[in-house]
Amino acid sequence: MHTLAEKRREFKKLHEAGCLVLPNPWDIGSARYLQGLGFKALATTSAGAAFALGYADNEVPLDVMLHHLRDIAKAVDVPVSADFGNCFAHDPKTVGTNVRAAIETGVAGVSIEDNSGDRNKPLYDLAHAVERVKAAVSAVEHSGTGVVLTARAENFLVGKPDLNDAIERIRAYADAGAHCLYIPGIKTREQIAAVVKAVAPKPVNVLVGGPSEFTVQDLAALGVRRISTGSGLARVAWGGFVRAAGQLAQGGRFDGFKDSASHPELNKFFHEDLARRPKP
Repeated sequence: MHTLAEKRREFKKLHEAGCLVLPNPWDIGSARYLQGLGFKALATTSAGAAFALGYADNEVPLDVMLHHLRDIAKAVDVPVSADFGNCFAHDPKTVGTNVRAAIETGVAGVSIEDNSGDRNKPLYDLAHAVERVKAAVSAVEHSGTGVVLTARAENFLVGKPDLNDAIERIRAYADAGAHCLYIPGIKTREQIAAVVKAVAPKPVNVLVGGPSEFTVQDLAALGVRRISTGSGLARVAWGGFVRAAGQLAQGGRFDGFKDSASHPELNKFFHEDLARRPKP
């Protein structure tokens, strides 16, 4: 078992070179399984957590999300980064307060988005967004924990796919002190290369939440330092469940069960995994 300080140091080091694959579990079981596959770090998924907890994405209350972060961070021996949405606040002061609360859950990283949640104006004005990032950076620095702060430009996820504006935003967030930059939704080789170049040498995270023409090696060759899967793995699991349950409900058929994971294999994994965990 690594100490929390060791996990945080390791997470920061993983951003310094190479390409980190950061899959996103949605509960303790999926987190333990991903750790068992050898991934060096994990990240939570706001959407995956929301669906598992019975909420729509971006509707999970702060206290519920903090409890979820604590559960995942405590469940594994590898560093965990928190998908923390827009930090559950509009004003910079509350952003700082909430980032401190996230850090206290035991995570090694935390993210901040510029999605305002307002359908009429889905992105914060850049000046306000920068102040929010500065507040998050200040919270991290005052914690003395070395937590990695990732700042996200949400243009492509809120129907504003302006790459130039998104790049202007992440440059400003990098200047404000963010450690890692992220424009979820970019997909082409040209877009990815432009984003990596724009904030170099700071690391860039690329989201691959569905089928992609790229491999990990392809993205690494483009200079991507971190790859996350967002709600992709959770939606894969939900896809199997929705199809099987729908066939059962609508046609009384059990065909959807044919691709289910093996009970003996899962049982063996979690039995052996539990035996490896330190005794309380």
